[in-house]
Amino acid sequence: MRNPVWAIIFLSILAAACAKPAKAPRSRGVLFKDDIDFLTKHSKVVVLSDEDGNARVAVNPDLQGRVMTSTAGGPDGPSFGWINRELLASGVNNVHINAFGGEDRFWLGPEGGPFSIFFKKGDPFDLDHWFTPPAVNEGSFDVVSREEEAVRFKKAIRLVNYSDAVFDLVVDREVKLLGGPEVAALGLTVPGGVKMVAFQSDNSVTNTGTDPWTRDTGLLSIWVLGMFNPSPATTIVIPFKPGPEAELGPAVNDAYFGKVPAGRLIVKDGVLFFSGDGAFRSKIGLSPKRVKPFAGSYDAAERVLTLVHLTLPEKAADYVNSMWEVQENPFAGDVVNSYNDGPASPGAKPLGPFYELESSSPAAALAPGASIRHVHTTMHFQGDEKSLDMIARQALGVGIQEIKEVFHK
Repeated sequence: MRNPVWAIIFLSILAAACAKPAKAPRSRGVLFKDDIDFLTKHSKVVVLSDEDGNARVAVNPDLQGRVMTSTAGGPDGPSFGWINRELLASGVNNVHINAFGGEDRFWLGPEGGPFSIFFKKGDPFDLDHWFTPPAVNEGSFDVVSREEEAVRFKKAIRLVNYSDAVFDLVVDREVKLLGGPEVAALGLTVPGGVKMVAFQSDNSVTNTGTDPWTRDTGLLSIWVLGMFNPSPATTIVIPFKPGPEAELGPAVNDAYFGKVPAGRLIVKDGVLFFSGDGAFRSKIGLSPKRVKPFAGSYDAAERVLTLVHLTLPEKAADYVNSMWEVQENPFAGDVVNSYNDGPASPGAKPLGPFYELESSSPAAALAPGASIRHVHTTMHFQGDEKSLDMIARQALGVGIQEIKEVFHK
């Protein structure tokens, strides 16, 4: 969806289509227990908790098994996920997209192009003909098992892409609360005194059809997206592999919704900074030649460091291309994306606002019975800035002070 003309139309209409939009940004300081009370009234919510009850994760089986929010401070701790309360309370099903929110939702790609699963064959690539596949837009995922710190889902899906190829598949998804040892296994040392909540979604797709999935008829990918609360003090930070553009391509793709202004995207040697203020609609992406396994953000006002870690299979080069157009290369897509919400046009209301951290699996060329797996891990840390600086340097290669000052010198 990189075409800037359709991007303007898309979000301006979508903001009105997804039920009554928020009149103002979600207030900061929302407590986890308040979000749980709301979710309980309007959906079925499963709360995962560690032994001491501080790290908690809210998962909704009836909202496609998505993680809605989490906290590191128990019921009275801050709630980290963005939730579209207006849409959930309305009970309206929007066939284009149900923007319920949530820190981790399961989607499938590609969105656009000759192998799109969001458009029917022969339809123009415009908003009127764009529909999120119903299986990942409405209804529930089946609960296979439930434990104190994990819940497992399964969903059988049939899809038909833009080229009329049929895909029969089963999704297996586990959402699991992580502790210190699992976080340490990702290469992170967490100083004492830091509050932490960490969880991962372990997602697998299996080809249950009789035909192989091939490049000639189109491939699917696992796509995980997380929505978070924006603020003027929030900066998104994504490290990347440095090197010559002639060899590795551009450091960042910032053409999704038109070029991002310089004051909102700063690219340095091996790290980029992107505003997460929810005040300007924009999106960026990193290619497989540039991507590293971490991305994150820092809210300087609340002293919350958010990190996302993703699985990166060695030598994977084919990632589905989601541009809303006929494409020269359907497998030249991005691996990591970040979206900052904002008004689609002057004076318009934003869809949220929120910001997103997203990751995708490689394109899945699967024989019958074969599977692809993609693990997406989300972590939130609260503490003094010296401790958070240590964590940020390990994952993002940059310190807290630089993150704070990059847009606020």
